Amino acid sequence: MLLSSKGKHRRPSKAVRVATLAGVAGAAVAVPLMGATSASAASTSEWDQVAQCESGGNWSINTGNGFSGGLQFSPSTWAAYGGTQYASSAAGASKAQQISVAEKVLASQGKGAWPSCGVNLSGASTGNSAPAPQQDTQQSQQQQSQPQQQEQKSTEQHTDSSVASRSQSRDTVTTPTGQKVEKGDGEYKVKTGDTLSKIADAHGTSWQKVFKLNKDIVKDADLIFPGQQLHLK
Repeated sequence: MLLSSKGKHRRPSKAVRVATLAGVAGAAVAVPLMGATSASAASTSEWDQVAQCESGGNWSINTGNGFSGGLQFSPSTWAAYGGTQYASSAAGASKAQQISVAEKVLASQGKGAWPSCGVNLSGASTGNSAPAPQQDTQQSQQQQSQPQQQEQKSTEQHTDSSVASRSQSRDTVTTPTGQKVEKGDGEYKVKTGDTLSKIADAHGTSWQKVFKLNKDIVKDADLIFPGQQLHLK
């Protein structure tokens, strides 16, 4: 199975782009600018693993998606790193030739040139290119998590506020007999001499409704106490 999406990465370094724009004889001059050495930075078996991941191990593949060869080179990268001395595209070059070009890319850009498939490559781990895509993905995930964290914090604050409000509503008042009853948090504060019927008549409602609205603090319709705060609606 071709995994070409993992190969959309190999952007030439600044030094290579300068050499290309200057019109110097292509990759032949780009090689010394990149400082590539003749020593292999990764083994053939490691490159085989990258190719298996990138293209299913097909070194001559060219599906027309803009990337070709076993290591899925873009045309610009293939040319900038000297690939055109072998073939016009990576698909037309041999495995050894593709690896030769890949070594130069690895020396310049590091493993990030193959963000998913090059994680086990030996040699340089960083290069001159921009951060590897997985780093961008990590940063994006962190940015996405920030609104969630803020929302969670807001929810926690709201919960704390609700708890505090409930705590206040559980304040008590002391009855004439010394018993403590819940105060409540309604808009009407009971005065001496009040009854549910009297309060209801004064506010155009029924005592049954007032009792129902406040049954959490009024246990007996005939017993309300000064200082209690009743809901009327």
